[in-house]
Amino acid sequence: MERGSSKHGPRIDDQMSREANEQVANNAGARVEEWHTPEPAGEDQPEPTTVPAGDTRAGVPQGMTTEEVEERSQIGRFVNLSALPGDRAALRASAEENEAPDRILEQLDQLPDGVVYQTINEVWAALGHNNETKRW
Repeated sequence: MERGSSKHGPRIDDQMSREANEQVANNAGARVEEWHTPEPAGEDQPEPTTVPAGDTRAGVPQGMTTEEVEERSQIGRFVNLSALPGDRAALRASAEENEAPDRILEQLDQLPDGVVYQTINEVWAALGHNNETKRW
């Protein structure tokens, strides 16, 4: 088995470097090869110029909007699981410990005193919001 060098000389290195630099300089923002350019929309198809209307995120449970899911998630992000089950004071202490923003602390302050919450879903419902509907 012959083991030769597969490297090329300085002349070919310079040529390859020059070609690469020309392609980058001349095609800034464009595709180098024609077949890499995306095809335009068909005659009966609209051009993709805007974001589709409505909720485009997948995984939003029935009975809730994307915004509600995000708000509930924000509460869960700042309240440790170790604070559950817990009452309003325990939930607020956990949120303060995790440097929750004022709007989260204000929501936790709205919870009734003396009630022990088992989950963030219970906290969310106590704040007057809907949780997802169950599918049977």
